[in-house]
Amino acid sequence: MPSVPRRAGTRLDVPGAIVLFAGLLCLIGPLLFSHDVHWAPWVWLVMATGVAIVAAFLWLERAVASRGGMPLIDLALLSDTAFMRGLYAVFFFFFANLSFYLVMTMFMQRGLHIPPLQAGMVFLPLALAFVIASRHSGARARHRGTLVLIEGCAVQMIGLASLVLMVAWAQTPSATLLALVLAIFGYGQGLVMAALSSAVLSTVNPASAGSGAGMYGMTAQIANAAGVAAIGAAFFAIEAAYSARLGLFAAAALFMLSIAACAAFLSWMRRAAA
Repeated sequence: MPSVPRRAGTRLDVPGAIVLFAGLLCLIGPLLFSHDVHWAPWVWLVMATGVAIVAAFLWLERAVASRGGMPLIDLALLSDTAFMRGLYAVFFFFFANLSFYLVMTMFMQRGLHIPPLQAGMVFLPLALAFVIASRHSGARARHRGTLVLIEGCAVQMIGLASLVLMVAWAQTPSATLLALVLAIFGYGQGLVMAALSSAVLSTVNPASAGSGAGMYGMTAQIANAAGVAAIGAAFFAIEAAYSARLGLFAAAALFMLSIAACAAFLSWMRRAAA
């Protein structure tokens, strides 16, 4: 990254960092244990407080910038259409990331009664496919750009559809069949994740790269926590009322919607950056 000229009297935006930390704590913290407290009313109150604190953080950052200070985030990025569309794509991709592994682990152990060690081994082909796709993605992205990521989203959706059809057809599929189908999903996930940060940050001014990377990481963490809470809650609720199979089907539908939204925002980001 290029060096940024130092401005005399400029200090680290400690108040902004404290306010942002408090806001994210109120937003993410309740999501992590909301299921354990059955989404008590105070959970929503704390999350609403978090939204208000984050809004106050943006106001504070604008005030810091207007006084000639150096805000914690580069506010110009908020008006960068391509970058913001990229962040929305990041949110929806990671919304269906950790939550997928939570749901699959719960389904295998509680729905199919696969032992924990064997259930862990089911993910091994997925991990290998992810690594292979990551290597393919970098080389292909240099020539085809974000089209590779959109194709990765399509491969993930094919993997999810195959998983649903297999579970619907064979009510108790073997661990081997699950591993083969999950490898398709893993390959698609590797195509997207490996090149996602480069694609989103490629439109950012080099002087704002640090701020953009921080916003990317923050969006990914919020999305991971939100996905685990929301999709996990849907799975557990449907499992309790009906069965783990129906819970998996509902979760898979949410995964596909989220991945489709990611692909849509990647396409819109590509148009904005053209």
